[in-house]
Amino acid sequence: GEGHKDWVSGIDFHPKGTHLATSSGDSTIKVWDFVHASCVHTFKDHIQPVWAVGFNDTGDFLISASMDHTCKLFDVNVGKQRSTFRGHVDSVNSVSFIPFTNTFATASADKTVSLWDMRSGLCTQTFYGHLNSVNNVATTLRGDLLASCDADGIVKVWDIRMTKEKVQMDSGPYAANSCAFDKSGQIVAVACDDGILRLYSEAEGRLENQLKGHEDAIQDVRFDYNSKSLVTCSSDSSFFVWN
Repeated sequence: GEGHKDWVSGIDFHPKGTHLATSSGDSTIKVWDFVHASCVHTFKDHIQPVWAVGFNDTGDFLISASMDHTCKLFDVNVGKQRSTFRGHVDSVNSVSFIPFTNTFATASADKTVSLWDMRSGLCTQTFYGHLNSVNNVATTLRGDLLASCDADGIVKVWDIRMTKEKVQMDSGPYAANSCAFDKSGQIVAVACDDGILRLYSEAEGRLENQLKGHEDAIQDVRFDYNSKSLVTCSSDSSFFVWN
């Protein structure tokens, strides 16, 4: 079979919508072709589970985040690993490209958020302030802000250009598993371990809304920029679409 041999942890669509990348506990990354319903690449370069995967905006490159403390860059067209990014001293839990740049952000269990240059392979900035494992990092469409959330339920918004923390939100005491900006970059949605989806204003860090419905931890959240709806998935085996 072509499928993964263990749990699937991350998924990302190719910008053109023709392919899909998946990351897994079997330490591999796979790229799938929708048209032919087949696996076109399997990358076996990581030595421990891979938590997340993401395409750049052209879809030519794929970045991964792994429990082996590294990120790796893959050339999708050639089907080969291009570089390895080392610097985190614990699991890399999340990865996100800054739109229309060669820079990507990572969130790590070493309590830091870092920015990396895809071309040089170097870390260009590290943000300190979290006191527990950082589970997720997200960027605005404008590419000016980062949001990160940690295992204590703390959510931080970082100003990329000023390289400093802008605002902090506390959704604790439960862990914040994932976060996402809306299209405007003014609302941060936070998927929480207590089953509540919390919406904060990016400017003041004020709690604007709490969406209740899931019966267990919410693991991930995404905005649909076209319909202005939200999608959440949960440990209760369900996914919700919120308007």
